[in-house]
Amino acid sequence: MAEYKDIKGFKVQTVSTDPAASVIATGTWASGGNLNSSRSNAGGAGIQTSALMVGLDNAAPNPGNVEEYNGSAWSEQTDLTTGRNAKAFGANAEAVLAVGGYDPAIATGSTKTEIWNGSGWTEVNDLNVKREAMGVFGIYTAGLIASGFERGSTPDRPANVESWDGTSWTEVNNVNTPRSGTTGSGLQTSGIISGGTPAPAGNLVESWDGTSWTTTTSMNTSRDSDGSGSGTSNSDVLVFGGATPAPVITANTEFWNGTTWTELNNLSIARFDSMGGGNSSSTASITFGGLTPPELTATEEWTTGSSFQKENLGQVFYNSTSNAFKVTKTVYGAGSWASGGNLNTARAAATGAGTQTAALSIAGSAPGGRTTNVESYNGSSWTEITDVNTARNELGGSGTQTAAIIMGGYQASAPNIVGFTETWNGTSWTEVADLNTTRDNLNQSMGTQTANLVATGNSSTGPVTFVESWNGTSWTEVADVNTVRLLLGEIGTQTAGLVFGGYNPGAGAIESKTESWNGTSWTEVNDMNVGRDRIFGAGVQTDGLAYGGRLPPSPPAGVTGTTESWNGTSWTEVNDMATARYNGSSAGTGTAALAAGGNNNTANLATTEEWTVPSSIQNQTLTAS
Repeated sequence: MAEYKDIKGFKVQTVSTDPAASVIATGTWASGGNLNSSRSNAGGAGIQTSALMVGLDNAAPNPGNVEEYNGSAWSEQTDLTTGRNAKAFGANAEAVLAVGGYDPAIATGSTKTEIWNGSGWTEVNDLNVKREAMGVFGIYTAGLIASGFERGSTPDRPANVESWDGTSWTEVNNVNTPRSGTTGSGLQTSGIISGGTPAPAGNLVESWDGTSWTTTTSMNTSRDSDGSGSGTSNSDVLVFGGATPAPVITANTEFWNGTTWTELNNLSIARFDSMGGGNSSSTASITFGGLTPPELTATEEWTTGSSFQKENLGQVFYNSTSNAFKVTKTVYGAGSWASGGNLNTARAAATGAGTQTAALSIAGSAPGGRTTNVESYNGSSWTEITDVNTARNELGGSGTQTAAIIMGGYQASAPNIVGFTETWNGTSWTEVADLNTTRDNLNQSMGTQTANLVATGNSSTGPVTFVESWNGTSWTEVADVNTVRLLLGEIGTQTAGLVFGGYNPGAGAIESKTESWNGTSWTEVNDMNVGRDRIFGAGVQTDGLAYGGRLPPSPPAGVTGTTESWNGTSWTEVNDMATARYNGSSAGTGTAALAAGGNNNTANLATTEEWTVPSSIQNQTLTAS
């Protein structure tokens, strides 16, 4: 009998604005009034309805120029006493401190400090260290400047930090990483600096608690040249614009909640060396001027939505404003490879287990021959741990970092091809029941330590199509694959697996064939785009990744970094590995995979690469098809 909901459907909520992850995620940039003159690399202070632009770049004809914003238009004000591209901070346009900067009259950085009272500038006590391009945040009676550029000094980027009490500057604890071109956001007792130069400071973030600096989670987008920022504490910050690195200019906007960085709606105009109010609210920020190049007059204002509803993954709703049905879903971007930490021992013909941030590289061929060596990965570095019992290469394996299984392989002594099985409990390796058919020419297996599947390989009597299933105690032969292949990729579980590529000795050819396992039988599905053997694989039957491998001989055999993504139906070529390789350790998922070691046709490798596919939750319009 049909259920009521199947007959009547389900209720779709009507909303006027799309649900969002948070209030800040509803924010968008809109145009404000233009500056009277285009400019960049100056000081900015205040809030969205009361801001001040202070000083100009050293190339400008009037480096002391000042403009004030009233929320709609800019008006020229009294110039700085000492013209320079000062940095500035203040709660509004009527109470601002301008400090440091490059002074073209003396062709070096300045120690000058000036206070603006709404009508004129007054020079007050100087900085202790001359500098420019520093990070600043606070109000005119309580501010902080951090690091920066000290022209003519060695080193030319001081770690020095100075605190302003309304009267004078006092040196306080240094930053951890000296840099210039950094963005400051927050108040004197709670703020951050982000980005800067030299490399690799472009996405580096340090948090200030009123006493000391702590290096914290990096931004998503590297900014090595003057982005802008706003915020009222070290856990409520918006950073926008910048160069990544110069001259690649970004419109990217990111929010920091004290734990993670979240990408939000971009600026309308990508820019760097722009100005803004560093301690204005993250929900009502402002940026003005800057470089695209050329220099800009444009002002943009950031405003969050007037109403907020929390988004829920999978939610279907009707937006009455846009007159559209929508669904909230996870959307994946383009994946890419990045370098990870090197293995301690270069190796090939190994196997792997685990995830991208918690992996094992097990046995294989290393300097001196086949090895028992095992290394554990924590997401950044490899550590040698307890060895396996039998040195071998071309073995299979899978599982987790603390519960892995390996089987088969080739050892130095007779009988060379073995069926040995070992399990790992996070501390030690234990020999358990052997495979029914001894075999090598494996790369991987499918499943967990207690529910595993291993397919094909080369036995003592030749290549086999045999598949064996492990129940945690013993191996049982199950249905054979359709095509005999060696050194193929294997991903998935004991009841839902996928094998792909490999070398077909009967045909004398490298294959692109893919076969899918449903727990009972194998079915040929869509071929790979690039046939290869000795291939890396990660993921599951419906979301997998095949990467690297050995190509058909030309001669000699080629080597590739080709990467293909499997969606459960077909293979799609995506971004290649940085280093073409084959026969290494693999681990992870289709969106977060790992490749360690291998061979590049010249030597065994120690390098590691990490595959990451960015994802975001988006509200997408439903369309009829």
